This record gives sequence, C-alpha cells and structure tokens, in this order.
Amino acid sequence: MAQEALQLLVSMHRIVRHLRRSRTTTLLHPTQFLALMLIADEQPIRIGEIAARVPCSQPTATTTVAALEEAGLVRREPDPVDGRATAVVLTDAGAETVAASGRQAAEELSNILNRLDESDRNLVLQAGAILSRVTDDL
Repeated sequence: MAQEALQLLVSMHRIVRHLRRSRTTTLLHPTQFLALMLIADEQPIRIGEIAARVPCSQPTATTTVAALEEAGLVRREPDPVDGRATAVVLTDAGAETVAASGRQAAEELSNILNRLDESDRNLVLQAGAILSRVTDDL
C-alpha cells in the first residue's frame, strides 16, 4: 500500500502543479492564491489562522493579506467573536476571483480527465468524492 500511496501523492502533486501553471484567471502568488481560497472557505478568519492553515509564518500571512487587501480582494473587519481583533473576509472582487479560478481549474482538470476512457474517468471522479470526505477534517 505504501507504494500506491506514494504514486497517488506524486500524481496529485503533478496535477496541482499543472493546474497552477495553467491558471490564467489570476496573477496571484501561490501563497496569495492559497490564502484567498482559505479565506473564501472559512471567512471570517483571523490572520493567525491563515498562517496556521496555509501554512506560512505570521509575518508572511500579514504581508499576504495586505497584498490581497491592496488588490481589492479582501478586507479586514472587526472579528465577530472578539471585537478587539480583526478578521479577514472576501470582497465582491475576491469572490469573483475565487469563482473564476475555480471555473478555470475545473475546466483544465476536465481536459485532463477527458484523456481517460469513461470507466477510468468515473473511477477518478468517485475517488475525488471520497478524498473530499477524507480532507474535510484537515
């Protein structure tokens, strides 16, 4: 099983790398892109949580959020749980960037999967649903 797990890991990394290289909907740095996707999923979210989940250092998360804020993709607002802290949320432009990136990545992945016969393609898509359940708690 270890060899198959390694093969799966290498293949997933190759696919993700390919999708990142082919991404035309955004000119974000990979850390900015990951942070933006995390913010979209978890908003409102504190910068410390972004640092822990991306993962990156606290200063890198602060710089990343500042760049996303300057680009008009996110904004800081009072944390709903602790008004002394700030949380990060998407702007309308940020939500559109996330949606456009998702559409483009899904289209590119579909192009890759279309190289497979229907049976293998369905198997990969079923595995995707299972992997989604596995990653829900990560």
